[in-house]
Amino acid sequence: MLSHEYLGWIWNGYQVTIVLTILSCIAASLLGAVLCSMRISPFWPLNIFSKAYIAIFRNTPLLVQLFFWYFGVSRFVPDNIRFWLLDAHQWVFGPVTLNWPSYEFIYGFIGLALYTAAYIAEELRAGIKTVPINQESAAYALGFTRSQAFRFIILPQAVRNALSPLLGQYMMALKNSSLTASIGVAELFYVASQIETRSLLAFPVYLILTVLYLITIALIEIVGRIIETRRLKSTGRRVQA
Repeated sequence: MLSHEYLGWIWNGYQVTIVLTILSCIAASLLGAVLCSMRISPFWPLNIFSKAYIAIFRNTPLLVQLFFWYFGVSRFVPDNIRFWLLDAHQWVFGPVTLNWPSYEFIYGFIGLALYTAAYIAEELRAGIKTVPINQESAAYALGFTRSQAFRFIILPQAVRNALSPLLGQYMMALKNSSLTASIGVAELFYVASQIETRSLLAFPVYLILTVLYLITIALIEIVGRIIETRRLKSTGRRVQA
């Protein structure tokens, strides 16, 4: 059996995994929406940039990208910025205290968010293709500009249509977060590896790890099912069991 100390380590690592995944998914969703709008833009420089970004980030392994950001790009960060990032900072908002994340966490977040954004952009683009063309025409008839039509009419429908694939990308981001252990992020897999090395109790450690991942993925699927069911009911379609 694992000691209370090791269970506490696992819980802390799980919290890091959840925070890293949530922050990365939020950033990736915002960047993915921007990349998607650039991808379908008639302005060819934006279109080419988006295509190049998506091709590069989708066709190189995440582990390589994490090493690139942490061991490569970080070397070119000015010393004053690097030292500031390495220092411990705290922000106190009444009873809430926010601690500045570790240096490794920052680059893990950057790598995971940029990687996931490329996939989300393509999922959104696929969702846009399912939106009837007359929706865009109606928006123009109401006086919307192209950007307003995309933001208020096309994109919300595309997100609803691409909900299942998007949830799949969020689940993948959760699983991919384990790769950030390679650059020292103290997430769930990293902590489990440290405990296994110290205690030599591989089976209970990785059993708990597997259960935590399964529970979290199941929760995401349940939330997705609830949202999808409500969407189908609102449109009057029959819900599949």
